[in-house]
Amino acid sequence: MKKNQVDIITMGCSKNLVDSELLMKQFEANGYHCVHDSKNPQGEIVVINTCGFIQDAKQESINAILEFAQAKDEGKLKHLYVMGCLSQRYQKELEAEIPQVDKFYGKFNYKQLLTDLGKAVDESCIGKRHLTTPHHYAYLKISEGCDRHCAYCSIPIITGKHVSRPKEEILDEVRDLVAQGVKEFQVIAQELTYYGVDIDGKRHIGELIREMADIKGVKWIRLHYAYPNQFPMDLLDVMREKDNVCKYIDIALQHISDHLLDKMHRHVTKEETIQLIRQIRERVPGIHLRTTFMVGFPGETDEDFQELMDFVRWARFERMGAFAYSEEDGTYSALNYQDDIPESVKEERLGKLMALQQEISAEIEAEKVGKTLPVIIDRKEGDYYIGRTEYCSPEVDPEVLIKASTKRLRVGEFYQVRIIDSEEFDIYGEVV
Repeated sequence: MKKNQVDIITMGCSKNLVDSELLMKQFEANGYHCVHDSKNPQGEIVVINTCGFIQDAKQESINAILEFAQAKDEGKLKHLYVMGCLSQRYQKELEAEIPQVDKFYGKFNYKQLLTDLGKAVDESCIGKRHLTTPHHYAYLKISEGCDRHCAYCSIPIITGKHVSRPKEEILDEVRDLVAQGVKEFQVIAQELTYYGVDIDGKRHIGELIREMADIKGVKWIRLHYAYPNQFPMDLLDVMREKDNVCKYIDIALQHISDHLLDKMHRHVTKEETIQLIRQIRERVPGIHLRTTFMVGFPGETDEDFQELMDFVRWARFERMGAFAYSEEDGTYSALNYQDDIPESVKEERLGKLMALQQEISAEIEAEKVGKTLPVIIDRKEGDYYIGRTEYCSPEVDPEVLIKASTKRLRVGEFYQVRIIDSEEFDIYGEVV
């Protein structure tokens, strides 16, 4: 057990990661040594930042807490603290079930942890982060919470209403991160396209991204978690006009059947979705769209699922994820709908949808063979350098593999790479 070492374990999404990075900076300002997501945690203090989004994520967080509770019983650590979405939602139940945890904090009050350890929040470090990502990219959280109330989703119950960060605060953070060597920004929010509505009733995401793009040293900006209803079209103009705004957007659609979109409270129709995709592709030629779909929502018929398959075949999304519906406590669908699709049917539909996407992805990646694209190098792994094009977000999208024997490359640098081969999800290249 290492004295004055804090091991921070982050579960779930990149928005949680940003919270962990903010906390790490505060711990370090108070003289602690912080280690993130170690395979072999050895600190006297462990902080677990939990996820509470879907059943699998909740179970993973609970398993992690139980594992460290046992380590504490065995004398391998002194203090165990839990923060994040799961403890925001189920604090009382968790306190009763896992008494080994010294204290549970929610999603927003975790800085109280420093005070409880007899330390003070360092004012000079507020808003500053210890980056856990490679030095050349960072996640940038522009808002918290969500005003949408999709029937299946517990996020608004956990995070509360949408709150946009002030624009100048975000731009200052970008300048600060650029000064530290960050070149690439993954802009994240529960609902990116809603940015600014809580400030003056207007959507300001286009304006924010345009001003970010004008900051010297910002090489790539990539956008995550847009919403199809009332999509701000001026954002597409920024994407087309600014070379450093990646032609990439992550826009979760969830389904295409009008019957299900209505039951899900998505406030968008099939026809509106099709028109939006057409407009996005027309206004930003070459854009790569990432989306997410849900199968097995209550009442999803074979016809609804077939409609989804046909739509995916038509839309040819460059990137797609999917998951099976799981009932979340307190949501509209848990309170009002019967979870009536058998698990076996959900899994079968999920398998079919992902198999279709695998074919589409393989075809799209094969079309890149022969092209020369800018690639940023993330790391060296075995015999290859691993990089990404502007069409790829870290950890979720295809990577570019470049033989390490041909030329020495630097992590965090951009290279022109000719694509020479492709697989279903990854492509191979050589530096020009």
